[in-house]
Amino acid sequence: MTHPPYSLLERIDSLWIDPEVADHPLTASVMKRFPPGKIRMGIPSVSPQSSVPETLRSLKRRLLVTRYRGRLVKPCPGSQGRICCGYQVINAMIHCPMDCHYCILQTHLSVPALTLYVNEDQIREEITERLESNPEHIYRFGTGELGDSLVHDALTGFSRRMVPFFAESRNGILELKTKTAAIDTLRGLDPKEHTVISWSVNPPALIRAVEPLTATLDRRLRAARECQEMGYWIGLHFDPIIWFEEWEEAYRGVIEELARILDPTRILWISIAGLRYTRAQKDLIRMRFSDTPLFTGEFFRDEDGKFRYLQPLRISMYKTLLRWLREWSPDLFIYYCMENRRAWEATFPDPPRNTRDLDERFNENIWRHLRHGK
Repeated sequence: MTHPPYSLLERIDSLWIDPEVADHPLTASVMKRFPPGKIRMGIPSVSPQSSVPETLRSLKRRLLVTRYRGRLVKPCPGSQGRICCGYQVINAMIHCPMDCHYCILQTHLSVPALTLYVNEDQIREEITERLESNPEHIYRFGTGELGDSLVHDALTGFSRRMVPFFAESRNGILELKTKTAAIDTLRGLDPKEHTVISWSVNPPALIRAVEPLTATLDRRLRAARECQEMGYWIGLHFDPIIWFEEWEEAYRGVIEELARILDPTRILWISIAGLRYTRAQKDLIRMRFSDTPLFTGEFFRDEDGKFRYLQPLRISMYKTLLRWLREWSPDLFIYYCMENRRAWEATFPDPPRNTRDLDERFNENIWRHLRHGK
């Protein structure tokens, strides 16, 4: 699978417009980018005769503009028995045109299209409500849980409105997570230290094997360096880390590339998390990607129902990555995503006691960086 620069417009076969939002300014802006022959009014449906792989293939070729009914800003649900970080999820879209083998969105088929929500005023209202609830606390918000934060941005201009919005906040941090190198919409903005652009990172061999249609590691890191130079903080997510026979050499190469390209003083946080999946997710991955290398390690069913690498293997991988990252820059703020207390205690000299403690450590780290203007 090749990894060309991603172009959403070239891959969309049809643009669907919910009649309820036909007159919305965002709808009009998106419609201008498509020829009339590709535009449909209504909500797309799935043929009951379609298999799940067929549904997913068609889903990734259709774009729906609609309104979300319900709250758009919610706490990350985390996972049972895990220490989580207090993250706030912005539901500005759902689904992704890229096709990573391990993606949980494959199991979310209630809306059979790449979907953009027009409720931006509601998003800003809900964010403001959260920020004002505790002005001394830093709240971290992100759009990258149910889709890639930047892959639609050339169509929607979402970041060009949200970056200035967060720049004027005292205690809000926006994180935009991506596997693209699509940073043109971020140019010419002043984030005022309140926006983090984050990239998932994996060895090039894994990107080629299990992250179809995403940017190469080199393109991701060069885009990250540009963002640092434009005044943005950078985040990095080793998520998921994937075991294979040559994993140590491969991941060591990733960290060498980070050290070669990025300024560590402009990295606000780094997350680490091992591969995990549900039973339904594994069955679907096997159905869609029969030659995937994801399942070469030993897994067990954890208390939250997800399958993870055996704990000794996870801890060994975590210790190795932590050592290399600390050798590069000892002051990096590093945390685990959805890990249990035992893994923290085995790898950190002063592990967080619980979710609230980890959230407070984020708070202290961000205030320190904002004060120092690093």
